[in-house]
Amino acid sequence: MYYPKLKPLRSRRVTTDRFRGYEHRLRIPDGAFFNTENLCGDQYPLLSSRRPRGLVANLEDPGGLLEKDAPCWVADGTLYVNGYATALTGLSPGEKQLVSMGANVLVFPDKVYYNTADPTDFGSMEASYTTLGTVTYTPCDVDGKPYTITSTGAREPTAPENGEIWIDTADGGTVYRQWSQVSLLWVEIETVYTRIGFTSRGEIPRLFRQYDGVSVSGSQKEELNGEKILYALGGDENTDDYVVVTGLLREANTDEERQLKLERRLPPMDYVCECQNRLWGCFYGSDGEKNLNEIYCSALGDFKNFRQYLGLSTDSWTASVGSDGPWTGAVNYLGTPCLFKESRIHRVSVSAAGAHRLEETVCRGVQRGSHKSLCVVGETLLYKSRTDVCAWQGGFPQSVSGALGEESCYEAAAGSIGEKYYISMRNAAGAWSLYVYDLGKGLWYREDGLHALCFARCGDSLYCIDAETGALWDLQGAAGEREARFSWLAETGVQSYETADRKYLSRFDVKLQLARGGSMRVWLNYDSGEDWLPAGEIEGRGLETVLLPVRPRRCDHLRLRLEGEGELRLFSITRTLRKGSDLP
Repeated sequence: MYYPKLKPLRSRRVTTDRFRGYEHRLRIPDGAFFNTENLCGDQYPLLSSRRPRGLVANLEDPGGLLEKDAPCWVADGTLYVNGYATALTGLSPGEKQLVSMGANVLVFPDKVYYNTADPTDFGSMEASYTTLGTVTYTPCDVDGKPYTITSTGAREPTAPENGEIWIDTADGGTVYRQWSQVSLLWVEIETVYTRIGFTSRGEIPRLFRQYDGVSVSGSQKEELNGEKILYALGGDENTDDYVVVTGLLREANTDEERQLKLERRLPPMDYVCECQNRLWGCFYGSDGEKNLNEIYCSALGDFKNFRQYLGLSTDSWTASVGSDGPWTGAVNYLGTPCLFKESRIHRVSVSAAGAHRLEETVCRGVQRGSHKSLCVVGETLLYKSRTDVCAWQGGFPQSVSGALGEESCYEAAAGSIGEKYYISMRNAAGAWSLYVYDLGKGLWYREDGLHALCFARCGDSLYCIDAETGALWDLQGAAGEREARFSWLAETGVQSYETADRKYLSRFDVKLQLARGGSMRVWLNYDSGEDWLPAGEIEGRGLETVLLPVRPRRCDHLRLRLEGEGELRLFSITRTLRKGSDLP
């Protein structure tokens, strides 16, 4: 008599030795992890722990961070350069936009600057002066030299001398004419300038410069009020000051006891950036007088002048925009100013002749509140839109954040170094996360819950400010006091869902390298239950590679979690799978 033969359970071994980072979705590819913490792909295809960070400083009331030859930041109302306090103090509390233009650090919304090459050159980008006492008005040439006016009337003077000035009032007009002995004619002076004199004891040369665009107000002579160019100026503590502007006077010399006001103002700007030696900005809203939806740029090489119109290619420039909605960000991308709304990208084609042209693309723009997510990685611009993280190279943006899942995120800030894009943002529940996107490998990783206020790359370091603690971190660990120890975590997605029958995972073999003094714990979650059950533990052995076997119980599906401390290199995870029946 023969007993029936039992068929052995079929089994197979599946080895995962290529790890694909963070994939926060219901079904994820082999080698990816549903959740990660403090892991990276620097040693891809291995999975490894990130570099320890370096604590550079603890800042009080931090406001912003800027990349130059050395890191610059605002804290406690003061601008710091490479850790040293500058003379630029008394800044308002709150977040700042810091812009680098040449050697200057520009601080918004305070509208102040600091010259890192000349520490004595700092102050407000705007200027204002109100005269006291008598103000005199004298017709003059463009250099401020007063005209010698010999006659005023409707009839030509007789026997004039060369260069003599006659104010022609014929037909009720006012025309300045100068006698030319060469042509024997009274030649009309097309542009008449007025020298405005007063006493400021050297304040005017200190506050203003030649060719500044200013607003003049308070004069009884309406032709001198309004937007003007300072064609000349002068004076000191011992002599009367003066400015030269365009303006046609009906009388040769007059004076008045008035408070005349000169102002050089910057337009209101929501976001600013530097591009091609100009400062660019945008504004949506009311300036107190009218509603505006505009883009501005300063005069060439002069961040203080946004109303300098001399008819030259170096002039300031303003354009009104027809698209609705507030501006959400601005960046210099490939030498072009790019200004964003949530549903638009506006690009300015900068012309050497000053005939700048505005182009518009209707597409996903920058999410409102995520203007600090704009960051160039290599030659690709990445930013946070309302629905995803986008990569843009001048055409239409492409989504690169499918691995982050369907969760909505807000208030993103980002920085980059090498091919890595670091982005910190919060979810709808208010929980913050720092994600890293490796553009070269196309992989995401989640580091931890860092709420980064802003980022800045200087040399081989990427700095960021922790908005909650004020800590200034070097994420590469090259500067400051390095972290002594931090924990890491890797949690897989659902395992063994390939067939409908029950499976018996006879074992996991986890091959890894763990630094001496470190440790790792293994947890298993069966059939989507609420509890995580311990399944193994190992202590670090230095450079020695170890194999940790894990024996789960029979189940329909499971998830695996690895967590620990110390430097980690994960080489592979091998699963031995045996197929059973459809019974539990």
